[in-house]
Amino acid sequence: MQYKTETRGSFSYNKVNNLGVFPSDNLVRIESMAAENAVVIFSVSTCCMCHAVKGLFRGMGVSPAVHELDLHPYGVDIHRALMRLLGYSSGASTSPGGLPVVFIGGKMVGSMERVMASHINGSLVPLLKDAGALWL
Repeated sequence: MQYKTETRGSFSYNKVNNLGVFPSDNLVRIESMAAENAVVIFSVSTCCMCHAVKGLFRGMGVSPAVHELDLHPYGVDIHRALMRLLGYSSGASTSPGGLPVVFIGGKMVGSMERVMASHINGSLVPLLKDAGALWL
């Protein structure tokens, strides 16, 4: 955890999360959900890319925690916050753009492009081993 005070305008805010942004209810919720398992996937149940990344991890012998945002009571708000973390505009809240979002060891890896790039360049397996998701 980081404990650093930053000032915006005349108000001071404390940075207290691992995501490196000012906390909000949704960001705290995301951080909590991301810490519940070695691999956490934020997904939409009808998204083919989400299905592919879940299959990739399961095929490697990893059992990810999967949060289907279209079935979650706070799914729209969580999706909006994830898109902000990825650097997308805040208007991308109703389409599954940017999903899946993968966290390994409580840290955001990113969306499908980053996960596949890590898999291809060989850095995904060490991340999974360090997080305790693989015992090879």
